[in-house]
Amino acid sequence: MTEQKENLLVTLENGIKRITFNRPERRNSVNAEMMPQMLHAIKESGGDGTRVVILTGAGDSFCAGADLNATSERDISNFNITNALREGVNPIILAMRSLPVPIIARVHGHAVGVGFNYALACDLIIASEQALFGQVFVKIGLMPDGGSTNFLPRLVGYHKAFELAALGDIIKADEALRLGIANRVVPFDELDKTVDDAARRFVELPQVALAKIKAGLNFGMNGDLAAALDFEAVNQDACYHSPDFNEGVSAFLEKRKPIFNK
Repeated sequence: MTEQKENLLVTLENGIKRITFNRPERRNSVNAEMMPQMLHAIKESGGDGTRVVILTGAGDSFCAGADLNATSERDISNFNITNALREGVNPIILAMRSLPVPIIARVHGHAVGVGFNYALACDLIIASEQALFGQVFVKIGLMPDGGSTNFLPRLVGYHKAFELAALGDIIKADEALRLGIANRVVPFDELDKTVDDAARRFVELPQVALAKIKAGLNFGMNGDLAAALDFEAVNQDACYHSPDFNEGVSAFLEKRKPIFNK
């Protein structure tokens, strides 16, 4: 299946969905038209045979945040940013976190502003050595949005999160790796192979278990230990009674590689 929109490219092949920001001339900055398109693409991934999503950008950037090119003083005075976030950005972030399949961010070049936060909302971040990350909101007089006030302190601790948000400095890929923001950093000519290999591994893994792992980690980040333990107890049942569990046990006993998702 191939679906092409003006600013967003969506493909699905062999269980791997690719969602590509397609405004390379603007470093893939996001405009209002892209919000409902992206939300639809994410939500659709929960029931169309998608087993893993790759989120990336065309050209030499991942996503340079919101497109401010057409913003004027009059636009700003008449614009309700609260409604825009509640109706545009926030549903996308929530849909990404609740999607029962993994999302890989393939990051090359700039991932700044809300672009950084789209990457943070993914489950795995694989970056090229040329990737750049930044919470640059403060540089235009804003606070971070897109969920970064939740994501960043849990990743890097309060003090580093405050530094990144309050100073708005752009950090390079090796620093993002050191801080635990990126999972892997590779040379650009190895980026696609690394991302594709990871995606294929997810396709082969047990889908019920992956969905519950993602849900459990999200629950654990926002709940207490007792609640997390009970969440695990309840949701392990879906894994235990899935065909994948039977296949996993059989393969272990037969000393062979399991074949999930039969």
